Amino acid sequence: MLKVKVNNKHDYGIELANETSGTINGTSFSWDLLEVKNGKFHIIKNDKSYTAEVIKANAEEKTFVINVNGNNYQLQIKDKYDELLKNLGFDNLNSKKVNEIKAPMPGLVLNIRVAVGDTVKKGDPVLVLEAMKMENVIKSPTDGIVSKINIKQGVAVEKNQVLLNFSL
Repeated sequence: MLKVKVNNKHDYGIELANETSGTINGTSFSWDLLEVKNGKFHIIKNDKSYTAEVIKANAEEKTFVINVNGNNYQLQIKDKYDELLKNLGFDNLNSKKVNEIKAPMPGLVLNIRVAVGDTVKKGDPVLVLEAMKMENVIKSPTDGIVSKINIKQGVAVEKNQVLLNFSL
């Protein structure tokens, strides 16, 4: 049994009997499905033709963006193992609780792009570190609020030295 949330609004329970049939919320369905090329499909269901394409796929988070006949749909999928982990209270094991950024290499701090109290999103640039005459933009590994800056611009840092702290 798969649980699929579409566009963060609609929930569906899907049980696949095989590649061409199954049930959606207890109602039987069958379809003809043909992969035209990598990630692009032609589907015939209830005598109607559909073109579907996988626009974005994150297998680790089990999230997908699918385009069906020109309309995009965001999907979040959970299988029986996800449900079991949730029931046992282990559903957050994959999400890392990162509350600091460490220097990935020794280098010189060229620019600090955040201040204490700033809210950052995962992937936001927080500082620039020069190593071996190359500028490396260090990005936030998580969403959070900068709680402490442990370095100053123009100062050399060592590998694994804590540069910034976050409160989540």
